Amino acid sequence: MSGKVATSRDPLPPDRGEGTGYGFASLFRRCASFITSALAGPAPTGASKQELRGDGRRRWLRRALVVPYAWLLLFFLAPFLIIFKISLADPLVALPPFTALFDWAASGWERFQVTLDNYLFLFQDRYYGVIYLSSIKTAAISTFLCLMIGYPMAYYIARQPPRRRNLLLLGVILPFWISFLLRVYAWIGLLNSNGVINNVLLSIGLIDEPLSLIYNDFAVYVGIVYSYLPFMILPLYANLERLDITLLEAAADLGARRWRAFVDVTLPLSVPGIIAGSLLVFIPAIGEFIIPALLGGSDTLMIGRALWDEFFINRDWPVASAVSVVLLLILVLPMMWFQKVQGQEVEDRR
Repeated sequence: MSGKVATSRDPLPPDRGEGTGYGFASLFRRCASFITSALAGPAPTGASKQELRGDGRRRWLRRALVVPYAWLLLFFLAPFLIIFKISLADPLVALPPFTALFDWAASGWERFQVTLDNYLFLFQDRYYGVIYLSSIKTAAISTFLCLMIGYPMAYYIARQPPRRRNLLLLGVILPFWISFLLRVYAWIGLLNSNGVINNVLLSIGLIDEPLSLIYNDFAVYVGIVYSYLPFMILPLYANLERLDITLLEAAADLGARRWRAFVDVTLPLSVPGIIAGSLLVFIPAIGEFIIPALLGGSDTLMIGRALWDEFFINRDWPVASAVSVVLLLILVLPMMWFQKVQGQEVEDRR
């Protein structure tokens, strides 16, 4: 490698730390100057102070929007491009275990190496199709169960007085204070053959022998529903808490019973919360690894376990990357289509 390597004997730049060049103090002053100018806005040019303040706030909000886009670019788009690049490579018994995208020779760049064999392999091997369908089924059933359990809980919390409501919300959020892995391990002690549930049922005489509650699909559903139920409750609560109670009173005055008022008023208005909660549960559940690995059996097929096997057991990084890309497309494309349809409905209403 050409170029000079800095050593401890090399003199430090004269502006290091205190000057006006690239030191930390200089960088801090530049950032502070930028923030101050962004907040202050332009100098007065005859406009009122209120208008200038409004223009400054709008400019600051536009600049603040750069932060989430930069976050998505750094932690979503960049890793996705890396995985996508690996999915177009061939596997190698080397480090890294895949071919390079650009083949460099002594004279410079020689050729561009891209292959679609990994994606063809996924569509030709029936095993991966079964895994995708099994993961979608598990995630869909878990999401439905979370909705059936979470909606009544969110509705009940939203109708409580503020003090009791805060305590109930604390009970919903409290499991997040404990490690996710420890909570899953706790279910092993509850569902095991000699665990708490089987011992209680045996002691009261409801069963004669321990039930098979673990290392099967039932345990996986229990673990996923328990782990992701708060992600369903919180969006539903946020939606139901803002519901105008006078609409239900008006429906009652018109002769509608409670169930009819719920179906005609509450349920349609809570659809955004249902969609948000369902997405927050379905998306992580479809790629779940820890719960199927600890609570599921050998016949529990999930994308997360397939990715682990391909990455760390088979060391076939290109195929594993192709599995990840296809999974992302399965999740993103329906969401984009739904967003497009929803946008068209809003335009038609206008």
